[in-house]
Amino acid sequence: MPRFSPSRTLRPTREGWWCLLAAVGVGFAAVSTGNNLLYLLEAMLLGLVVVSGLLSEMSMRGIHLALRVPDEVFAGRPALFAVLVVNTKRRLPSYSIALSAPGRGEIVRYVPRLRAREERLIAWETTFPSRGHERLPALRVTTRFPFGLFAKSGPVAVDAEIVVYPALRALPAELQRRTQGTVFGSPRRAGRGHGLRNLREYRAGDDPRLIHWRLTAKRRALIVRELEEETTLDARLVLTGRGEHEAEQREQALSEAAGLARALLRAGAGVALVGPAIDVPMGRGREHERRILTALALYDPLVLVPTTLQSPGPRIEGRDVRFHLGW
Repeated sequence: MPRFSPSRTLRPTREGWWCLLAAVGVGFAAVSTGNNLLYLLEAMLLGLVVVSGLLSEMSMRGIHLALRVPDEVFAGRPALFAVLVVNTKRRLPSYSIALSAPGRGEIVRYVPRLRAREERLIAWETTFPSRGHERLPALRVTTRFPFGLFAKSGPVAVDAEIVVYPALRALPAELQRRTQGTVFGSPRRAGRGHGLRNLREYRAGDDPRLIHWRLTAKRRALIVRELEEETTLDARLVLTGRGEHEAEQREQALSEAAGLARALLRAGAGVALVGPAIDVPMGRGREHERRILTALALYDPLVLVPTTLQSPGPRIEGRDVRFHLGW
């Protein structure tokens, strides 16, 4: 579980600067006049600074953080991140804890009080503008406890790198026309599949495994489940071109490929992906969806060399969907 390092940064607040200036002024006056009352006032001001440093350090110690990263992060869409803040001290609470992201100037959340052994889950949204590898900024824990004179902070060593998938957009009408009837089949009809189409009375020749026993007992007649035929076919997505000089077209093609692959895989179809330096064999399921989206997210035309350009391979008759990345 990450924790911030013992080294801290201490910065006076606006009120803190006034306190320091007052301490300097009273100190000069006490030395110049020899007035015992001024010496006493100077001692009180300096003691206030010392007590402030000790109590703020007590509040900072024992704070542990654990980062929670979402499973899927798409470019252009808000992603929900979370940090579990734990006060590991046995008896002492922590006060006035603020979490911020250096470099972005955004306060993630403010925790006024965290009891001993208490945990607090803090969540915030972050939007990444483009796909690819992204390193999350190190968080900073800051406290102004107890008097608000100084802001004591310490960086948190959160070493987290995520893969941002291509932006998901609605499939264009032209792409829907191209895939309708080939990849996405005609209207659904009764057959052998996984989706429930209807409930009806048993007929001779029906599979006994499809009998709905609970409804049968309720109606006192054999009721069977009628399934829908699988109409989504396996497909292969083919990326053509390199897109080195046409960034907008490249990103649009990658986003369309990601959206179509996700729709097909969520419908239970098999999907393969081939293209320049990309070869993801046919597969199904959520793990395969992650592999395809990761390959599309990390595509970089600048690292390709001519020897890495692959031929599309054997064609899947009627079920190849091509995306041109540009030149």
